[in-house]
Amino acid sequence: MMHDEIAFADVATLQRLLGRGTVSSAELTELYLARLEKYGPAYGAVVTIVHERARAEAKRADRERAAGRVRGPLHGIPYGVKDLLATAGAPTTWGAAPYREQHFDFDATAVKRLQAAGAVLLAKLSMVELAGGFGYNDANASFTGPGRTPWNRRFWSGGSSSGSAAATAAGLVGFAIGSETSGSILFPATSCGVTGLRPTYGRVSRHGAMALCWSLDKLGPLARSAADADTVLRAIAGSDPNDRTAVDRPFPAARRRPRIAVLAKGTQKTMPAVKNAFEASLRVLEEFCDIAGEVALPDLPYDAAVGTIVNAEGAAAFRELIESGRSRELQSVDDRTGGYVAYATLAVDYIDAQRRRTFMRDAFERAFAPFDAVVAPTLPTVAYPVDLSFDKAYTAYPGVVSLISAGNLTGVPAIGIPNGFGPNGLPTGLSFLGRPFGEAKLVQIARGFQSRTTFHTRRPVLES
Repeated sequence: MMHDEIAFADVATLQRLLGRGTVSSAELTELYLARLEKYGPAYGAVVTIVHERARAEAKRADRERAAGRVRGPLHGIPYGVKDLLATAGAPTTWGAAPYREQHFDFDATAVKRLQAAGAVLLAKLSMVELAGGFGYNDANASFTGPGRTPWNRRFWSGGSSSGSAAATAAGLVGFAIGSETSGSILFPATSCGVTGLRPTYGRVSRHGAMALCWSLDKLGPLARSAADADTVLRAIAGSDPNDRTAVDRPFPAARRRPRIAVLAKGTQKTMPAVKNAFEASLRVLEEFCDIAGEVALPDLPYDAAVGTIVNAEGAAAFRELIESGRSRELQSVDDRTGGYVAYATLAVDYIDAQRRRTFMRDAFERAFAPFDAVVAPTLPTVAYPVDLSFDKAYTAYPGVVSLISAGNLTGVPAIGIPNGFGPNGLPTGLSFLGRPFGEAKLVQIARGFQSRTTFHTRRPVLES
């Protein structure tokens, strides 16, 4: 295989190449390190490349393979993590200038588990500062600059896991870890044309991850395929004494034919290319799923509840930054004052939002219980131009993101996959929202779609 083909190969293919001796982990690591150096800055995708650690872990993986010890399907596979995960020996900046020199002397649990699986850490990947908690209004909301989708540098890679998605799409890493509070895996996965898997709240430990919103934050993979995302999620899932919200739950085998509902009005106000791609996707899904008609999202104030909870918990998480006045060092003009707005959230509003959340979760479960998944376009548009503020983008690119806030508020899993292309060569996406701890069924559906389509195998032409 040529170097470019290897760089864009999925995890299963890379593992076969490693097993056959076609390439070593050390060689694969050098390939990705060179690509990170060459392309990472051009797409605003990388903060810190951990050359020495990567080479040491790759050599260990090769030694173990030579001795007959292969830890599993991620053994020797290079990857990157969103720069909100603690890693010993490298800064963990949270994408924000006030934390550029911040170091932790330990690895986050997710990083430890990937190391135990034999994976090779390459880089800390860019992110929107503080994961977007202070209400940024433009793509240039990180000290590393705006994230750019590899499909067209003039357009945003999405936030807040901007670097994780862009690096995966550009073939700079084998896979990446991102985080989602309300859209930060699914949004960039769509903008960059990769697969993003948001797990059930509590499926993955967040120990060592920056806290934005304790009751909403989740860690999950961004990968080249649903199969890869499943492999990575299984490696990082499970309980952790350092995170009492993390639990051990099985991944039940998904054998029977999936039963899917279509979100009612899911294509309302969507860009024509998004609507056309979604309708074509439904025809593919009909080949192996039972499409059970439309289901309406219960008419409840999900967005308002998420906004209140994020403001209150985010202000608590960054209280010292706000009270010290150092939030004025942030990149985004809106973030410099947004923390003070969040800080003013009333306790009664926060408590009421959490109380209403219980009722919303019950209503959500009743509406969607008969189905294995609900499908909808992930976003109503393709990616926004990098130089267009979001308030203007919402006018130029109207549409409603129906399932992201509701799914995060209720803590259920979702998977987003590419399903076509729209204006300016930019990807479109669809997502499946599932039952709590029903990731295996979502992966089954996404794999079925990807086995019948080639959108997840397309490669962008990169600019350095």
